[in-house]
Amino acid sequence: MLLLISPDGVEEALDCAKAAQHLDIVDVKKPDEGSLGANFPWFIREIREAVPADKPVSATVGDVPYKPGTVAQAALGAVVSGATYIKVGLYGCSTPDQGIDVMRAVVRAVKEHNPDALVVASGYADAHRIGCVNPLAVPDIAARSGADAAMLDTAVKDGKRLFDHVPPDVCAEFVRLTHGSGRLAALAGSVRHDDLGELTRIGTDIVGVRGAVCEGGDRNVGRIQPHLVAAFRAEMDRHDRERTAGLPAAR
Repeated sequence: MLLLISPDGVEEALDCAKAAQHLDIVDVKKPDEGSLGANFPWFIREIREAVPADKPVSATVGDVPYKPGTVAQAALGAVVSGATYIKVGLYGCSTPDQGIDVMRAVVRAVKEHNPDALVVASGYADAHRIGCVNPLAVPDIAARSGADAAMLDTAVKDGKRLFDHVPPDVCAEFVRLTHGSGRLAALAGSVRHDDLGELTRIGTDIVGVRGAVCEGGDRNVGRIQPHLVAAFRAEMDRHDRERTAGLPAAR
């Protein structure tokens, strides 16, 4: 399972660089513009320069509307700025067909510039609160559009977590459907240490966190701490060892 960490700016990206051996992907977003809010191109470039060259940078292009052309241009801007994972939040897509339209446009824009970049179709565990596509439709959207991964996050950051909206067994179905078409499955949404047993059990490929590695566990006012990143990775590795050994996941 890969660990994706989301700093809120260059200073926190430097803190991530101090813990680079414990994480796999540095994520660029702008939380005050939404759950998957897009940050400025120069921020992506600066963070790309701040973290080790062997650590991929991901970038969100926003909680996007159903406007395939607009979103494709935003995605191209992210990959041109140095991101190798391009995440698209299907916030304004109310049907699977709309999601496929948006993601096909993004995949073409990104892959024509960099065939090795990875495109992530992201849905929301709390889709019922905002009227977007059902979480279990996202794996098919990713597959039919040619995206490389399907992700679930939470749209409303009010303290409720991924498993509050989508229980572990439903997340397991999300992962199964995603793997069925050969895609990566990513899960995020106020993930904590005690979620790692379930996330490992169901075969999650990428786990995205912020609050869990921030001072005081607060994603808004706390700052990412390298020692908390190290501790989170150590817990991930423990669960991975237990799974490999065939032991039951801790709950």
